[in-house]
Amino acid sequence: MEPHACRPVTEALALELTAAMAEIHRRGWCDGTGGNFSCVQQRDPLRLLMAPSGVHKGRVAPGDLISVDGSGSVVEGSGKASAETALHLEIVERCGAGAVLHTHSQAGTLLSQWAIQSDPAAQASGAGVLGIANLEMLKGLEGFRTHACEARLPVLANDQDLARLSARAKPLLAEAPHGLLIAGHGLYAWGRGLEEAMRHLEILEFLLEQRWRQLLLNALSPTIRP
Repeated sequence: MEPHACRPVTEALALELTAAMAEIHRRGWCDGTGGNFSCVQQRDPLRLLMAPSGVHKGRVAPGDLISVDGSGSVVEGSGKASAETALHLEIVERCGAGAVLHTHSQAGTLLSQWAIQSDPAAQASGAGVLGIANLEMLKGLEGFRTHACEARLPVLANDQDLARLSARAKPLLAEAPHGLLIAGHGLYAWGRGLEEAMRHLEILEFLLEQRWRQLLLNALSPTIRP
């Protein structure tokens, strides 16, 4: 790769990614050092432009970003790659994603944990599904054409071994509705590019908010149903 040849593209992508991160932080979806975000910088050989680990994601400047290769090693920049880079790479490879956005919203964290804890089979296997149906906003997800359908988000129990977690996610990604939940941790959303990934993130976060509010309404008034 000729560094000078891709620099204008990289600089533009870095500006877009840091602007997206600042907006995600403003929405309350990645407080403090939470979350991690990546865009494909180039495909062959694979390079991801990413936020470094352990930094406040709302204040990352374009020059603070790092570039990692297909093994997750930092090849440009001075920051450290997140351990969750392995899952980013799996999503990019399996889904053809051009951007992966991982948030720690209240709704995503609560519902992902609930989806495992409320289902004995999911507790036993460490994998479950969170279904969200019959909402107009589903049509904001690529491939969804009507509200009369259901998005079935895979949910995996959390695991500090990211290689093992990524391997468990691998067979679920092809059928996932552009998103995956990690229990007690949050949402991974993706798209063919950053703009599409942001749209999917916003739609999925809206749907997650709706789901937990509906559960709360059902608890307060059992006669109310979606």
